[in-house]
Amino acid sequence: MWKNFKLNKFLLFIPLTSLMFCFNSPKNDDEKMQTIMVSVKNTLSYLHYSPKPINDAYSKDVYKHYFEMIDPGKRYFLQSDMNEFAKHETKLDDYINQGDLQFYKLTIDRLYQRVDEIDKMTQEIFSKPINLEENETLTLESKLKNVPADQKDQYNEWKKFIKYNILQEIESMNSKEEAQKEKKDSVQKFKLKDTIKLEVLSPQQKLTKATDEVKDLVKETFTRFKKRKKMDWFSVYMNAYTEVFDPHTNYYSPKDKEDFDTQFKGKVIGIGAIIQEKKGNLYLGALSIGAPAWKSKKLSEGDKILKVKSKPNEDHVNVVGMLSDEAVRLIRGEKGTPVTLTVQKKDKTIVEVTMIREEVAIEDTFAKSIIVNSPNGKKYGFINLPSFNADFEDEKGRNASDDIKNEITKLKAQNIEGIVLDLRNNGGGSLTEVGDIMGLFMNAGPYVQVKDGNGKIQTLKNKQETPVWTGPLVIMQNEISASASEILAGAMQDYGRAIIVGSPQSYGKGTVQTFVDLNRFLNTEDDFGSLKLTIQKFYRITGESNQRKGIVSDVQMKDFFTYAEIGERYDDFALAWDKIPSSNFQKLSYFDVKALEKASNDRMAKNANYQLLLESAQWREQLDKEESITLNINKFNDLMKHRKSQIEKFKKLTKFDNGLKFEMYPAEIEREKKDEVFKKKSEMWIKNLRKDSYLQEAMNIVADMKAKV
Repeated sequence: MWKNFKLNKFLLFIPLTSLMFCFNSPKNDDEKMQTIMVSVKNTLSYLHYSPKPINDAYSKDVYKHYFEMIDPGKRYFLQSDMNEFAKHETKLDDYINQGDLQFYKLTIDRLYQRVDEIDKMTQEIFSKPINLEENETLTLESKLKNVPADQKDQYNEWKKFIKYNILQEIESMNSKEEAQKEKKDSVQKFKLKDTIKLEVLSPQQKLTKATDEVKDLVKETFTRFKKRKKMDWFSVYMNAYTEVFDPHTNYYSPKDKEDFDTQFKGKVIGIGAIIQEKKGNLYLGALSIGAPAWKSKKLSEGDKILKVKSKPNEDHVNVVGMLSDEAVRLIRGEKGTPVTLTVQKKDKTIVEVTMIREEVAIEDTFAKSIIVNSPNGKKYGFINLPSFNADFEDEKGRNASDDIKNEITKLKAQNIEGIVLDLRNNGGGSLTEVGDIMGLFMNAGPYVQVKDGNGKIQTLKNKQETPVWTGPLVIMQNEISASASEILAGAMQDYGRAIIVGSPQSYGKGTVQTFVDLNRFLNTEDDFGSLKLTIQKFYRITGESNQRKGIVSDVQMKDFFTYAEIGERYDDFALAWDKIPSSNFQKLSYFDVKALEKASNDRMAKNANYQLLLESAQWREQLDKEESITLNINKFNDLMKHRKSQIEKFKKLTKFDNGLKFEMYPAEIEREKKDEVFKKKSEMWIKNLRKDSYLQEAMNIVADMKAKV
């Protein structure tokens, strides 16, 4: 959850002199990392909502969290390494105070050493025949695994890991073969034109092909690992320190911050092409219609990228073997500036293409809507909001509230009788957007209370007095709906303005973050990155915190996430739930929630697809909790056959159609004629909407809603 205010405004409450961490400009990476460590520590201590004492207990938490981050599967470090590292377990507090890099260097140097050894080790494993007849098992649950005792133990563990991946590849081939045969049998049964060619491989051929696939995968994994700069691992190290304060306090390197800003604003300055990495080379992926790469008429999906010239006065940079994110940063730049790509076409010809960078919108981050023609003969509107995006730097930039307003306006022109606003999987965004969106549905009033670390409480109010939509409103949520999503859903529920439909409870993130540029406090022009820092907690207008508990749906429907450990309450370092006094607010109207809930529960109890979906969710969660798996091919195949027999009853879920009829706007139908990518995305979106049983029920509920003053 981001709060949009300038940091210096926030610092008015804190003596600035205490935050001036004066360092000379660093001469090398070591000095830069040392400066970052001390700056992060000071910023955490002075500005975090609930600062922790930097002591031995803190050090132990950081130590444990760090190894969960860099070696979660316990496959890289040996027991001798861990014995050596353990000497530092209670010293990490001293290291961050002093900017001491010894533990970071020790662990990362050892990690690269072990990766080199394991790379050679896996090559040796692949050089010998892989025996899948042995009765071995692989432990899947890392908490039950021990760190390899020695290199022999590590060799055996990696051999097991490789076997497991080979078995999965073979199973993938078997499944594909069965699907092709099933399709061919169906074609022949109905005497259709048969163009399906069955590729049936022998068990030995499958083993050889699967082994080669896994060998390439492992090789590419280590190649990518070795290309990764040690400075990148420093971000991981720093986040071990920050995330022990709370899970949403994170260190961002300059490039990580750039990526965050791009996603948050929903736009990027570039050429409008996805960059894909395949076996050490970079290729162009899908091109955005209307963007510079597409307009050039010289570039195509699948072109191999050889060089990038980022600026007119700079040389071409060879990107062969480069990580994709590094190449992307060369291609991005300032709006209106040229960038040149040298590519190899599929016919092996070499082409050099110069383009002018433009602003390219990431449309998947923006709100979109569609008309729903219900079986009852009435029209309703469906709006999907992926994030509470906002662009604070550009007055003409897009933000969620304006987008929602535009979608409502389009829907009203179609004479809809109710709206379903989908916040499922929406992880949040700008806090100010919540109030603006609330104002589209109701008159002025408070929508959230915010408390800082000093206990000062501020009530934020929507000042909108001319709502755009006053009719029936349903808000959909699930366990991943978090932060801004929870503030909006909670406020609309407290006022009785909307019915909240979905998972028993949302994610439960009740904290506010802001970005602190570390170089702001340093006597240097260098970019040291930023700290995303928890500075406040937010509360519903009733005074209850969203933290850990989330928003409880008015009409509850379980889903795949309900049975998994998803949510703030499962994080060891999440801040606690609490309560403050209620703000003054007046319920505008209310719906008969109990009647709506009962009618929905009665429908869902008879909904065979929903009941089957729940059974499938519970079954999948049981699979995820399996602690080990056999590596004997015969036993593995028997296990897969057993699972497939269980899956058979869940196949009906893939064929489900909710009976809703979706209608696009005339302008979008025209756009589809010119924009193939947009057409494909729209078709896929509608296809998924038709399979959505939760949307079907949300439409039933919005049709049942009758407001009572």
